[in-house]
Amino acid sequence: MAHVGVPRGTTRKRRSVALLATGVLTIPVLAGCGSDNEGPTAAAVPQDIARAARDDVADGSTLTWAVDAVPPTLNAFQADADSATTRITGALLPSLFPMDAKGEPTLNPDYLESAKVIEQEPKQVVLYKLNQQAVWSDGREIGAPDFVAQWRALSGKDSAFWTARNAGYERIEKIERGKDDLQVRVTFSKPYADWRSLFSPLYPKEVTGTPAAFNDGARTTIKNTAGPFRLRSVNKPKGTVVLDRNPRWWGNEAKLASLVFRAVAPKDRGGALTEGTVNVADIDPGTADSIALAARYGGGDGGPPAHGPGADITPAAALRSWALAHGSDEEAAETAQAARDKNRAAVAAYAAEQKSLNGFAVRRSLEPAYTQLALNGESGPLSDDRVRRAIARTLDRQELADAVLKPLGLPAKPPGSHLALAGQPGYKDGSGALGEHDTKEAQALLADAGWTLGGAVRKTEDTKAGSEAEKKAEEKAEGKAEGKKPADEKAEKAEKTEKDGKAEDGEKDDKASREEGTYIVGDDKPGERAAGATAQDKPAGGPAGAYAPAGTAAPAPASAKGRLGKGGKPLSLRFVLPSGPGSQSLRTVGEKIVAMLDTIGISTQVTKVDDDSYFKDHIASGDYDMALYSWPATAYPATDGRPIFAKPEPASDGSLLVAQNYTRVGSDHIDQLFDQAVAELDANASRDLLKQADARIWAAAGSIPLYQRPQLVAVDKKLANIGAFGFAAPRYEDIGFIGRQAAGSPANRKK
Repeated sequence: MAHVGVPRGTTRKRRSVALLATGVLTIPVLAGCGSDNEGPTAAAVPQDIARAARDDVADGSTLTWAVDAVPPTLNAFQADADSATTRITGALLPSLFPMDAKGEPTLNPDYLESAKVIEQEPKQVVLYKLNQQAVWSDGREIGAPDFVAQWRALSGKDSAFWTARNAGYERIEKIERGKDDLQVRVTFSKPYADWRSLFSPLYPKEVTGTPAAFNDGARTTIKNTAGPFRLRSVNKPKGTVVLDRNPRWWGNEAKLASLVFRAVAPKDRGGALTEGTVNVADIDPGTADSIALAARYGGGDGGPPAHGPGADITPAAALRSWALAHGSDEEAAETAQAARDKNRAAVAAYAAEQKSLNGFAVRRSLEPAYTQLALNGESGPLSDDRVRRAIARTLDRQELADAVLKPLGLPAKPPGSHLALAGQPGYKDGSGALGEHDTKEAQALLADAGWTLGGAVRKTEDTKAGSEAEKKAEEKAEGKAEGKKPADEKAEKAEKTEKDGKAEDGEKDDKASREEGTYIVGDDKPGERAAGATAQDKPAGGPAGAYAPAGTAAPAPASAKGRLGKGGKPLSLRFVLPSGPGSQSLRTVGEKIVAMLDTIGISTQVTKVDDDSYFKDHIASGDYDMALYSWPATAYPATDGRPIFAKPEPASDGSLLVAQNYTRVGSDHIDQLFDQAVAELDANASRDLLKQADARIWAAAGSIPLYQRPQLVAVDKKLANIGAFGFAAPRYEDIGFIGRQAAGSPANRKK
């Protein structure tokens, strides 16, 4: 499913450079550094894949899998590596400890016989015993030289290697051959709890041995691989990456003869499925609904749905499906003969589309990632932790999760941790450190910070509290004025006429503001441009769909007396949202958040920007007050979580070095807990430290997890062992078509 956010697979691709922020967070008293409700570990939503025994999967044929784009690099350790890089290298290169269905790293027996810490004092030593059959595609054994070359490239000691991260590798002191060539002995200069995260993927020494090969050679090709597949070609003009079976693979032979990754934009996935050019694709809810309609009416007039791409759809069934898809109810669709005659061509085309879509099933799970509301604490009202906590406690997270997940038939439990997801061993609900949804408590926090109702209105210097003029004004507002004279009535009528005129002008200004892509919710001057909205918010000839379309209704403005303010200045926040077709769920959530904040008097300036610039030009640069984006889950939160939540460090030019902490909110204590956790070799003790860190991240209220992202995958019904994988990595060698030669393969369907 398309979802704008931090690109997947980027959590561990940036070096951490941040440690310091302005001010000290006011952290409430923490009950055990988390919620008091330990309870049983929450269960993960299971995978949804079409499981089949290998004996039932046919040999041969081609599977085509949609990805967003041909990856800019095949080197997973470079800054521009993306989710397609991860997907492709997963089939080509060794992963020593892939995640299992519970989100926990598990030893991969195809590459390792064993791997464990054999010494802790005076220094930590890990001994890897390699699978005796493990070889690169050129026949050379996988061994210590490959480990050494990758360590030297990623240690950070040689700046000639353009690496995006070195976490863990900088702690290695030396790597040696063990008793024989199949043993690798790694000695650490400092203890490292997440040592299993290293050497995955493992590249051959030909890639990591020199800066030239590392920086440029592995961007477009990897000649030497060690997975069930090998790389055949990368064709950027055609948008394809083609893999075929690795003849030197020592494990179970891949069932597929070839595996094609095809670049298909999320908005084009439905068409690609209909045309038969892909077999597998992450999809959005709209495409999932289309597939569900095809299944519902694929069995003929009134009969049960048929299965498979060859199922017939009668004209009557097509009409019912078409009518429902275009807003008619089923009863009207049953008797709409005239509509069928009038729309015969449209219905026929729709029937053909439904017939194609009926060959697919929608696999549903929760993606190993969560979507958060990010509150930029660098400056302005949100630099005050009381304001951030007030916003967090105003949100009904359950309502927001329900809005996204319930229509998809998925569990809608809001995440309770920033560092683990339900089902992972380290998961614990730490949200109690922040507090539950409570608007009264939120208002009290805002009042304590100086933001009060009516605070946006400056009183004239000659008006004193309790004066006769003020009392009369209050009586008039409450309709209690007595003894009105004709002159008073005339003045009131003139005042009403003036207000009506201003309201009309405001409506005109509001329309112009919406056309520019920014509208203001809860502002007493809706025609004004949002504060901070610069020329980049409306470039000449801007991209289609990047801004709110003309005529989009904005919520009615409230009077300034009903808004929160301080010293005559309203509490107004800029909320940046993506505008693309794949980001509808984010906009739906954003609208609900705006409405929730409006109830307590916070004005919101909503700015919709193009998806392509959303993260780079707004989130990463700090050009926002509030935003929605996602972080992927990890099996190594002590390593991967630190750069996301580390306290930013001031640079020499006065800016902040934030690493991946795009909220600019952090504390020394959080940093210390991460440092202790990553050096703690006792897994339970390390998890306890991380739970304490998570509680303080909740209390700081820079990041508010809202819901785990839905994972919707359209899969050819003839395919097995593929679908919505959840936490787990795919077993590429087991994927294939059921039965004889795959009728569902794009190679055997429409070209």
